[in-house]
Amino acid sequence: MSPIRLADRRVLGALAAIATAIAVAGCKKTENPPADTAAPAVAPAPDTTKPAAAAAPAINDAQIASIVVTANSVDSAAGKLAEKKGASKAVKDFAKTMVTDHAGVNKQAVALVTKLNVTPEDNDTSKQLKSGGDANLAKLESLTGKAFDKEYIDHEVAYHQAVLDAIDKTLIPNAQNADLKALLVKVRPAFAAHLDMAKKIQSSQTT
Repeated sequence: MSPIRLADRRVLGALAAIATAIAVAGCKKTENPPADTAAPAVAPAPDTTKPAAAAAPAINDAQIASIVVTANSVDSAAGKLAEKKGASKAVKDFAKTMVTDHAGVNKQAVALVTKLNVTPEDNDTSKQLKSGGDANLAKLESLTGKAFDKEYIDHEVAYHQAVLDAIDKTLIPNAQNADLKALLVKVRPAFAAHLDMAKKIQSSQTT
């Protein structure tokens, strides 16, 4: 497998930012000083510090919805380009599947947030995903033939692995609405299947 390029790093960084936010939120707990075993000479002063807040999700449902929609839109856009510029039938067929499947997921996501009256909330992660997607498209636009196919598939492998990690470690655990969580669980197998497909094509390119 070739080293991860800048566009891939941006995508991975955007999704890793979600997990990092979770870790940081979990570490921000009030630290208690060491217990003083000696009896106090005077009654201790009232503790005026606020109690540690109940653990809250690092991202909310509206932000999760935005991440899901953006992630699907980004990969669908790359797929549309690969349908036109792909050199091999395998790449073109894979790209067509990406366009169809991700459009389907977005349709479900939009229908759900409409039903729940939730407006997807733009956030740092969705913005970075969009920026990384634009950078990937710009890179792909400059390539043709086998070089295009390799760049596209390498990115798809890295992208789908990152999305799966985010779904498993961040999006599903932090989704508060049961319907949103169920949708994430429902679409996860499609992302896993896409990753397997991309890996098979990637392997065939190196043989």
